[in-house]
Amino acid sequence: MIRRSLYVAVLCMSSALAGPPLTTIQDVLYKADGTPFNGTVTISWTTFSGPDNSTIPTQSKTVRVIDGNLRIQLVPNTSSTPAAIYTVTYNSDGNYQFQENWAVPASSTPLHISDVRTAMTTTGTGAGADTGDNTSILESGVTGLVADLAARAIKGPGYVAGTAVIDTNGLIEGAVGNSTDCVHVDGSSGPCGNAVPSFIDGNSPTGVVDGSNTAFGLSAVPDPVTSLAVYRNGVLQKTGQDYNLSGSTVTFVAAATPQPGDTLLASYRLAGSDGSSGSTAYTSTQVLCSGMGGSTGASTLTALGTCQIPAGLLAPGDRIEIRFGYAHTGSAGGFSSELKWGATAMFQRALPASETLLTGRADAAVLFSGAQIDSENWGAAAALAVSAATATDAYAGGLTITFQGSVAAGGDTLALTNFSVVRVP
Repeated sequence: MIRRSLYVAVLCMSSALAGPPLTTIQDVLYKADGTPFNGTVTISWTTFSGPDNSTIPTQSKTVRVIDGNLRIQLVPNTSSTPAAIYTVTYNSDGNYQFQENWAVPASSTPLHISDVRTAMTTTGTGAGADTGDNTSILESGVTGLVADLAARAIKGPGYVAGTAVIDTNGLIEGAVGNSTDCVHVDGSSGPCGNAVPSFIDGNSPTGVVDGSNTAFGLSAVPDPVTSLAVYRNGVLQKTGQDYNLSGSTVTFVAAATPQPGDTLLASYRLAGSDGSSGSTAYTSTQVLCSGMGGSTGASTLTALGTCQIPAGLLAPGDRIEIRFGYAHTGSAGGFSSELKWGATAMFQRALPASETLLTGRADAAVLFSGAQIDSENWGAAAALAVSAATATDAYAGGLTITFQGSVAAGGDTLALTNFSVVRVP
């Protein structure tokens, strides 16, 4: 009984000391001239775990090659943890010849070098070795590659061609929504919130101005309805008091019925191209400049007031309303006035010596590039004058609005009595 116990113990100890499984690499090496390779092969490796979880510490081993004969046994490393490779250096005639990498699989039969070679770097004098495919290398043979590949984003089950988003699991999915939607930073999609509205300025409502007709049609439906501004002979009408709006129809109240010879104009905003109701950058009226201007007795156009709009303030979809008033003193000659949006004239007008006043307003609808501008002005006796144009002046770096004036004869004076520049939502 004691003898049997000792026998079992010896067997267990022998199994524990047997070591990890080994794969034999056996081959015959030749030089390029056909003579046998003689020298040494040094094999080095970093620490890894073998197929049986045994620890193989960092070390190297040198094997002599005589008459081309190479035979060595190594622990398989193709499934090692962490990923490991064998670095093999060939030396012959006392010189370093070349270096290559081996990835050794588990095998019960001897393998050739071509079965384990993954890459080769040739330097020094060069010596031929067993031919094989030197262009491929196993992923496990590159330190850290397997872990890096596992950390990369890969296609998820919801991947489709188009705009890609990465979900909370790190998978690449396709953005879901309509083709006109915007994709948000969290990967969700929905209607774009920064639609650029368009404007209609100086619109002449359709309808007979005969003193009895009260209904007039606009060319489009204002959106929002609060953006509508209706002018009768240059005087702003008040909704609910002078008129009411239903869709694109303006209906005046009886007391404000347009009379023959009256001029009607309307300005309003339209919905953004993606269905939203204009810019969301600001929600209240913003006064950019206001005050009294200067005066001049010069015969050339002189700046009587300016409003400097700083860089970065204006954006596509903004609307600027400008109001102004001039007073002419003296009767020796007439006077001229001009309002400029950057370098573009919003209006230019010359009036006779008998005119004492000029008042009016101008609008600028800011576009992606430049602006659509319009104006209307009139005097104490002078009739209403209107204009509309497109300005190409860049505004991203700032823009100057200039009120100018001049007189035709010495002794007369022209003053800019007041002005205001307002950005409206």
